[in-house]
Amino acid sequence: MAETAVATKTVKLVITRQDAPDSAPYTEEFEVPYRANMNVISALMEIQRNPKKVDGQKTAPVCWESNCLEEVCGACSMVINGKPRQACSSLIDQLEQPVRLAPMKTFPVVRDLVINRERMFNALKRVKAWIPIDGTYDLGPGPRMAETKRQWAYELSKCMTCGVCLESCPNVNDRNSFIGPAAISQVRLFNAHPTGEMNKEERLEALMEDGGIEGCGNSQNCVRSCPKGIPLTTSIAAINKDTTKHLFKKWLGM
Repeated sequence: MAETAVATKTVKLVITRQDAPDSAPYTEEFEVPYRANMNVISALMEIQRNPKKVDGQKTAPVCWESNCLEEVCGACSMVINGKPRQACSSLIDQLEQPVRLAPMKTFPVVRDLVINRERMFNALKRVKAWIPIDGTYDLGPGPRMAETKRQWAYELSKCMTCGVCLESCPNVNDRNSFIGPAAISQVRLFNAHPTGEMNKEERLEALMEDGGIEGCGNSQNCVRSCPKGIPLTTSIAAINKDTTKHLFKKWLGM
């Protein structure tokens, strides 16, 4: 009897869909067979295999993004039951039904649950979130980092550009150009690197422009929502201090 009950159990999903970037969103309801330990991606795959709405009508398969399926790539970010998170680590057994899926609103929708993260990647370009080393020849061993410094820097390096922190931040929207917590935290990471600190002032200058660190309202939504537990508000406070010191040095001509 127990096996029969599990076999007939289903998962209900209400998905916000959008056929094109400039078309209006709408919702469709689905019901898929339940399996133990299934996640949201598994449910979406069931819909892809048999794209029928709850009323039995055929529909187009739902579009979404995923890659690693182990909360590393950040591609499957979406709003699940009102909360931005990763679909791969969202287990059906831990979600209230019907499971409501929607694209993150901070980013332009490409189709259905697929979004355009260009805003986030442009922010990383703006602050030069990389270590520029010219040439392909052997430079030898680089400078060593102190172990205590390396430990907290490693925590910042866990960022997977999923966009969840931007989605949860009330200051990141289409009405302003706030760069967002992810890019600020990456500035702290690369400015702490023994080689990356060569461009420290250039990164700080970028954050002192319009849409930079002054756009943070300290809501702390970002640190509460980050799936990797990155101390984003700690980074924002540290960079706020660094930009202030840099400003005073400029005033004093140092």
